[in-house]
Amino acid sequence: MAIDHISVGVADMARARAFYDACLAPLGLKAIMPVEIGGRLIGIGYGVSHPEFWIGYPIDGKAASNGNGVHIAFTAPSRAAVDAFYLAAVANGGVEDGGPGLRTEYHPNYYGAFVRDPDGAKIEACHHGDA
Repeated sequence: MAIDHISVGVADMARARAFYDACLAPLGLKAIMPVEIGGRLIGIGYGVSHPEFWIGYPIDGKAASNGNGVHIAFTAPSRAAVDAFYLAAVANGGVEDGGPGLRTEYHPNYYGAFVRDPDGAKIEACHHGDA
């Protein structure tokens, strides 16, 4: 099964954009599709060639919230990119939820870092290679 895109609701677009611009850049993802309605930025799609990950205000007008046990893992091209993701995330309002390191309980080369974004969503960068 292929995933086309994932969306995360946010409470403060400027804060969320600063956070995701910073921590997704080391993974090669950038804001490629801003969406505005009436001159107000309501969503941003991140990706390489098409938007695969979205942040935005919930369309039902209710406050953004996150389900228990849900997290999103981004593929990192290297362990150094995982480290850079983590450092950028915590420097831009993210909360540490499992610093960079090997997670051998998953497999011998699983290297990942977990953070909570400014709205509490759990995100991860992971690399499955040796370096």
